[in-house]
Amino acid sequence: MGKRAKSKFYVVWVGRDPGVHGSWAECEAAVNGFAGARYKGFVTRDEAERAYREGASAHWGLGGGGGQKRARDAAPRDPDGRPREGLCVDAACNGAGGQVEYRGVLLPEEREVFKVGPLPTGTNNIGEFLALVHGLAYLQREASDLPVYSDSRVAIGWVRRRKSRSGWVEDGTAGAKLQELVRRAETWLSRHHYTTEIRKWETADWGEIPADFGRK
Repeated sequence: MGKRAKSKFYVVWVGRDPGVHGSWAECEAAVNGFAGARYKGFVTRDEAERAYREGASAHWGLGGGGGQKRARDAAPRDPDGRPREGLCVDAACNGAGGQVEYRGVLLPEEREVFKVGPLPTGTNNIGEFLALVHGLAYLQREASDLPVYSDSRVAIGWVRRRKSRSGWVEDGTAGAKLQELVRRAETWLSRHHYTTEIRKWETADWGEIPADFGRK
């Protein structure tokens, strides 16, 4: 499957400022924190204006852009259940207090779309948390309705509570850069409404997550 065309225009049907917006920043301001917001990205202004005229019921929730959420099993899967589409995130750490790095990989092409680190002094859980928040922000910027997969139940729990629970950060022993990234991630979670579905990658059934660093 080829790379999806990036959305350049955004329709807000339900939000603070309904209409067609020419940038993600404008769209985000119109929907962030707005309960029941409905919005979607389009490649051309003509497509966006037509969709706005036709209304949310004709477009929202049908795939291809932000502001909607796929049904839990809507994404294509292999016979063993392994997803064929999605953003996979993972982290690696050289032991407790070691160097941390994380990345995001898009399925099906297994293309790396972001990578951060190595950063000194942290834990694998911190890296998994940062990877997941980075993935949510990436998909929101791209106005993508793909789910995000993580193999870390700890990180998924932290993100759903919108705050990390790591002593390495709280007691100040993590590196300064890592502390800054955690603060930024928690701030992003507190300020942004996202519709991306977070799913657990089932390693026992599907093998290592494609974003794995291969150091086990």
